[in-house]
Amino acid sequence: MRYQNTYVNLDPRLYHKQPPTALENPRAGHFNTQVAEQLGWIDDKDLMARWVEILGGRYVPAQFQPLAMAYAGHQFGQWAGQLGDGRGLLVAQVLDNDNQLQDLHLKGSGLTPYSRMGDGRAVLRSTIREYLCGHALNQLSIPSSNALGFVVSDTPVRRERMEAGAALMRVADSHIRLGHIEWIASFAPDLLGEFTDYMIDTYYPKCRDSETPVLAFLQAVVEHTARMIADWQLIGFAHGVMNTDNLSITGSTLDFGPFGFMERFDPAWINNHSDHTGRYAYQNQPAIGHWNLNIWLPHFMRLEGVTREALSDCLAPYEATFMQHYQQGLCRKLGLAHQKESLTLAFEWLTLLEDNLLDYTNSFRALLGLVSPEDCPYEKQLLATLTHELQGEALKVWQDWSARYLEHVQALPIAQVINEMQTTNPVYVLRNSMAQRAITAAEQGQFEEVARLYDLLASPYTVQDIATALDSSPPAPHAPQMPISCSS
Repeated sequence: MRYQNTYVNLDPRLYHKQPPTALENPRAGHFNTQVAEQLGWIDDKDLMARWVEILGGRYVPAQFQPLAMAYAGHQFGQWAGQLGDGRGLLVAQVLDNDNQLQDLHLKGSGLTPYSRMGDGRAVLRSTIREYLCGHALNQLSIPSSNALGFVVSDTPVRRERMEAGAALMRVADSHIRLGHIEWIASFAPDLLGEFTDYMIDTYYPKCRDSETPVLAFLQAVVEHTARMIADWQLIGFAHGVMNTDNLSITGSTLDFGPFGFMERFDPAWINNHSDHTGRYAYQNQPAIGHWNLNIWLPHFMRLEGVTREALSDCLAPYEATFMQHYQQGLCRKLGLAHQKESLTLAFEWLTLLEDNLLDYTNSFRALLGLVSPEDCPYEKQLLATLTHELQGEALKVWQDWSARYLEHVQALPIAQVINEMQTTNPVYVLRNSMAQRAITAAEQGQFEEVARLYDLLASPYTVQDIATALDSSPPAPHAPQMPISCSS
């Protein structure tokens, strides 16, 4: 691998150097060969032979320089003070095959000075969920962390119950969060200029071409964040805990603990059972992204030439960027051009899904069964299931909408419509029930279901022979939700 450990060269107040604390008897869970190839890990015989030891904290390669980052944040809208890597270490930074800097972050690596009341460990169930979700989001072309692999061990970890300790090697284009600047502003304000330069030079070097590089950087972060959240909304993804310490400066999905993919469409859906007020409900994510950025930006007023008015101008494009990206994507999901009539149809369609609690993923895919039933037998069956759930007035609404929708579709090249719909509407997302089946088997030492889901989610837009009926089956319309907690 091509190591480029730069964070370790910053002011030592920003981190604490330390090795991981070894897990007891670490064993392979799953290894992501796709990520290993992209990193160049797969070309290093020592790394390949000892990956379980490395992830288990029992062996630290000479080129690794593990450290725990300090950062702060607002959690559920309240200032939480100093936080930091309480159970993870940034072990190395490398250039991948595309010359993109990637962080290797070992999650579940033991106590650090930032662990607070925690034990520094991760458990198997949350490790599997993060591993599969990062993989799924990447294959859906949504900017996100991924993972090289994970291990399970004999180290006992207590959460709601005693569980097996595990560790995950997370890979992300950056682990710098909005909360890093909040920490600097509160505890080391003299570092703001140096750290801002590092962020620009490392992650947004094109901003150096601007007459005002700092403002160009800030606006780029705003726009990247807006597009990321639009991508979430389009695919039906809910992060679950959008604290400022869980949002990356690169607009890449990070630290999704109690996440979920939308099943029965309910915009007010809360997938984190600790979110008692619904702050991070699916429909609130765009507004929360804006709130977090609005909290973050004023810290840069300490820098010369950065005024409140200039920061307001940096934040101003957020809503327009989000709306344009979301509306364009929504029209593409229907195979239509981005125009007023298409948007009207799209929002009527979402209302139909919401009013009848239809499955979000299946319903969008089912429209292929309406557009081209002869070529799309799987989607034709989805469409039959959808219409079977509609009765009375709801069925009439559907019939009226589908007739108007087909009029728009038939005015376009059918091959183009089908391609747009097939490449924007997945067949498979990581439903909570899918992840839970894999977790249940893994807790019995059986990782075959993890491997099957990894393969299934590697091609989410294609109907696959390895799929089972359960992979695309939503819960009953009014079934209680599976509780997903932050404890991991």
